[in-house]
Amino acid sequence: MILYNTVYSRDLMTFLSSLFARKKPAPFLESGPLLDEVRDAMVEVQAYARSHGGRIELVGVDEKGNVSVRFRGTCRGCPLAEITLRNGIEQRLREWVPGVRSVIRRD
Repeated sequence: MILYNTVYSRDLMTFLSSLFARKKPAPFLESGPLLDEVRDAMVEVQAYARSHGGRIELVGVDEKGNVSVRFRGTCRGCPLAEITLRNGIEQRLREWVPGVRSVIRRD
């Protein structure tokens, strides 16, 4: 009986600690040849979003040059998010990183 309680309480503690454990950042879904260049260029784009209380996460870059981003914070529900995506993020990334075809919003 004592052995059962010890094993059970250890399993319970492991389960409970996993609920409150800090989550690691998600790995990039796609990691094409432009990933490092796009990641560097995103620093400027992310600074603009932070100045407005939002965040723009780089999700990945595929082999064809399609960049995937995710909006967080105030950017997530912003009515101008699509305009920012096309006229801001996509335009800048195309200028700074040759080979970028488009920017896709992932939620």
